[in-house]
Amino acid sequence: MSASAPIRVVSTEPDERIFVTQPHMAPLDEFIPYLEKIWESKVLTNRGPFHRQLETALCEYLGVDHLALFTNGTLALVTALQALRITGEVITTPYSFVATAHSLLWNGIKPVFVDVDPHTLNLDPKKIEAAITPQTTAIMPVHCYGHPCDVDAIRAIADNYNLRVIYDAAHAFGVRGQEGSILRHGDLSVLSFHATKVFNTFEGGAIICPDAKTKQHIDHLKNFGYVDEVTVVAPGINSKMSEINAAFGLLQLRHVDEALAQRKAIDALYRERLAHVRGIRCLADAGEAVANYAYFPILVENEYSLERDALFEKLREHGIVARRYFYPLISDFPMYRGLPSANRENLPVATDAARRVLCLPIYPSLAHEQVERIVDIIAQAA
Repeated sequence: MSASAPIRVVSTEPDERIFVTQPHMAPLDEFIPYLEKIWESKVLTNRGPFHRQLETALCEYLGVDHLALFTNGTLALVTALQALRITGEVITTPYSFVATAHSLLWNGIKPVFVDVDPHTLNLDPKKIEAAITPQTTAIMPVHCYGHPCDVDAIRAIADNYNLRVIYDAAHAFGVRGQEGSILRHGDLSVLSFHATKVFNTFEGGAIICPDAKTKQHIDHLKNFGYVDEVTVVAPGINSKMSEINAAFGLLQLRHVDEALAQRKAIDALYRERLAHVRGIRCLADAGEAVANYAYFPILVENEYSLERDALFEKLREHGIVARRYFYPLISDFPMYRGLPSANRENLPVATDAARRVLCLPIYPSLAHEQVERIVDIIAQAA
């Protein structure tokens, strides 16, 4: 989901609309003791006790060895590219949130867009090799909607051409493949803990690091390059997670399994009820052993009675705020559309998906009666 999209907050005004997502919030009374400890310690940032605890807890939960927390996922992407000293051209997907490609531009790197797989909407490995030039230094795939990329095929290409791989894993919290955490793939993987994600710290993010040395380097980069008060080893920035965000993350982690189970039930109900609606295709998984049900995208096919935008408006008329993720393509925005790789003729699958996709509401507190109402509106228009 767009990190800049409005987030629903508690209001004194009644609002019967059903939004595409809603932040999962642990009970407020359980958060108060964390705040009291912060007030007592007066440690607000700079790798305080809650920050250290959250890094350890997330490594254990996610099945990874090293993790560096960030103030948001975008700065984590920017820093990951810095940490690996990526330059020149990076092959990436046009079918994602703009932060994926923006992180490249912020580092003076040229994005090279290639098409996506029609079944997963992830970067298509079969299209990568033809896009490699002498200036190519890395591949930045996205685990779109939390469904894993073809990590083995991407690694084989990267090894063959001596390229780095940085995964934008913003959607992939907790996702596991047949061999364990999907976050272990690539040279680095980057998570987002934005309020719209399945696990959130209000705002936040992380880089999954392969070893302690890489984590230490990344920790320096996110704190101005400081080693100590008289030693600076890199031109770093300030992208540290605060103690309040880290404390909230520790609390959220206690409730995340329950939230994921609720998402799974909603996903199953949608699939059951939409299975016989002609012209509506539910995106299948990508073979993951453990999914996180971060989004519920449907594709509005030609057999359906309405085009995607007409269905989008019909749902809005009934107070259902679905979203067209991802439309437009990143490659259609002004700062990218002039690139040769942004030509829609080179991106037929992504272009077609962008005009058909609609993400339906999914979040832990979404009632099954509300799901039934959404499906009824879609089915009656078929």
